[in-house]
Amino acid sequence: MKSLIELWRVMAHELAITCHTSASRDIETAARRVEHEGLSFFTITLPAFAKDLEKALDRGRVSDDLWPSFHKGPGGLPRFLGGFLRNVFDEHGALRPTSATMTDSLFAVRQLAAVYGKVELECTKARQARAVVDWISADEQTGQWDAVNSGSPLLEDLERMFRLLYTDVLVVMDNMIYDGDLVPKHGPGATADRLRGNAKYDVEEWPERLDAVFPYMEYGIPALAYADPLIRSEIYGDMDPVRFPQVKDERPSRMVLVPKTMKTPRVIAAEPTALQFMQQAIARPLVRLLEDRGSLVSGMIGFTEQEPNQDMARRGSLDGSLATLDMSEASDRVSRLQVVSSVRCFRNFAAALEATRSLSVDLPSVKGSTRRETVPIQKFAMMGSALCFPMEAMVFLAAVFLGIEDYLRHKGELGRGILSKEDVESFRGSVRVFGDDIIVPVDCVYFVLDVFKSLGWKTNFDKSFWTGRFRESCGADYFDGRWVTPIRFRHDWPRSRRDVSEVAGLVSFRNQSYKAGMRRVARHLDRIIGKILPHYPVVRETSAILGRVSCSPFYTVDSMHPDFQSPRTLGYSLKARIPSSPISELGALLKCLIAPVREQDDHLERFGRPTVVDMKLSRSSPF
Repeated sequence: MKSLIELWRVMAHELAITCHTSASRDIETAARRVEHEGLSFFTITLPAFAKDLEKALDRGRVSDDLWPSFHKGPGGLPRFLGGFLRNVFDEHGALRPTSATMTDSLFAVRQLAAVYGKVELECTKARQARAVVDWISADEQTGQWDAVNSGSPLLEDLERMFRLLYTDVLVVMDNMIYDGDLVPKHGPGATADRLRGNAKYDVEEWPERLDAVFPYMEYGIPALAYADPLIRSEIYGDMDPVRFPQVKDERPSRMVLVPKTMKTPRVIAAEPTALQFMQQAIARPLVRLLEDRGSLVSGMIGFTEQEPNQDMARRGSLDGSLATLDMSEASDRVSRLQVVSSVRCFRNFAAALEATRSLSVDLPSVKGSTRRETVPIQKFAMMGSALCFPMEAMVFLAAVFLGIEDYLRHKGELGRGILSKEDVESFRGSVRVFGDDIIVPVDCVYFVLDVFKSLGWKTNFDKSFWTGRFRESCGADYFDGRWVTPIRFRHDWPRSRRDVSEVAGLVSFRNQSYKAGMRRVARHLDRIIGKILPHYPVVRETSAILGRVSCSPFYTVDSMHPDFQSPRTLGYSLKARIPSSPISELGALLKCLIAPVREQDDHLERFGRPTVVDMKLSRSSPF
């Protein structure tokens, strides 16, 4: 706690000097409130302060409903961080004209308010229980939407828009599924049946409904010869491990609460191994086809590159032409009926989605969260499913174009009454979906929001912007075209060199602070890191060594490589320990046939997500 307060103090002083103000009173107030409220002042109260600032930026002025837990002065501005805020708003609470001092002060307030907002620490049991209750509530509401809207014309419109946007992609996917051309894959994450690493290739359960679409004899074994009962009896004896449970006996997915912020955890699902195996088989070619340049929606939907969204957010903050929208409970509100109805004319693809979808989930044992242990899943998929983000993004984009269609029809600019491919292509560069980060033209925003509401989705209005000069998308924040994204402190404070992730996070935060111009903060952290890491050289950003980045053209060199005569320096680098993971002969053959090229030579002996990350002292390149 003392280290976090001291870092905040150093940061406040430096930013105050940059903005020609004083932060002494702010530092006293922060110390006093942390003493009474604990770490939650930094991790919950101040991030809410930053959100209220964004609302004021969007409205163009301060209003009475903002900053309720802080004392206010002239113009409705809070006295806390008031010296900075007076450079952003005038004495009447109106937004000042853009200037260097104004944007520097805006960045300073957002930095001081949001720096600890995403520290990945476990929140209280009560907040975990609240997250589970909220998840159940959202899922029940999604099921209710399906029950009420099973014959809704809106579903027909959604299906029509899917055919317009994705026919070129889904025809290919349909044929791949029919021809058996999919290549499955196991990910490194946890599964509902708690199989890890190479053990996933010796699958023990293959649900009956999955087998109807993706036969185990085609996807679960390396060759049809191994389906022969005699051969299987030679391998397994009388105990053939593979079961084919019916729907009522299927293993549910397992809900996992992952640290996100101290306000709320992230709710994800560990999927059954066989379902995840085939989800990956569908998701990989689907994502590739959607992002392919030949696709109609190329450039309008993304899964791998955030930069296009960030560039469009900057443009929207400059000319006001684009709105940035963010969805609340995004994956929890996209219903099974919405997805399945949208793709029903692509029968093989629709059947594949149904076959690989988890039907129920085991809830975590958080006291007070719920009376039930296992509940049905009424949404299409939870986070953790490999198909959650691709299908979510596809449905969001289709809904966006339904809103655009309504807008053009309202303006009388749609001759046929419905969108054509040419109409869709005309919006390239002004519409884009990346997960739940959505960008649309400002003129269409209210029509798009109406469609979202009709589909039972919730827009996060605290993170959606279209009226002012502030825009946010994919972690990039802009005001009037200027970067005002705060640098986040994401890990706990390291106590020794054994806290490897925390040390690496502190070094990263130091280097980001340095690049943002906070040199006093960087020097303060250099003194602390230097006590933890005896060897802490100056390096380039691309170096594998944990070192300090500098704008100087020089870097630390203490030796030359004996063979290549290239510079080296002594320092610590991260080394992941891949866990030991034995595999059977049959599983090894399946794995090598699915993915014959492996970066790791001993992948049949060691595989899976690293359980431990170490630091290793060695000589390596400083660049």
